[in-house]
Amino acid sequence: KDHCEHLTRIVRVIRQPRGNALLVGVGGSGKQSLTRVAAAIQDCKCFQIEVAKNYNIQSFRADLGSLYTKAGVENTPVVFLFADNQIVDETMLEDINNMLNTGEVPNLYAPEDKEKTINACTEPARAAGGGGTR
Repeated sequence: KDHCEHLTRIVRVIRQPRGNALLVGVGGSGKQSLTRVAAAIQDCKCFQIEVAKNYNIQSFRADLGSLYTKAGVENTPVVFLFADNQIVDETMLEDINNMLNTGEVPNLYAPEDKEKTINACTEPARAAGGGGTR
């Protein structure tokens, strides 16, 4: 019964625009599994970083760039699943805080890449009823 209640809560969060949740519990209690099921229920792709031996902040930022491309440029509904054991640098927490507060990560893209990404999103945003501002 508990897992169904938790699943419906997670689905409700994912359904909200820019919805986010912090799931707290003992390891092995099913937080990631329920999140993956909730993402599938909402037809969202689940995006999770894969920490390797030499994973660093540059690797994390490259992964965030891929995440933003999927969500923004490709317009793919996506859930970013991030666990505490994936934190390899405290700067990662600052980037996640910025994502949650503003939706942006400062200096994620080089200026020319940022302009290219904005241009790729502009027309689809207008077609979807978005404004003409950046």
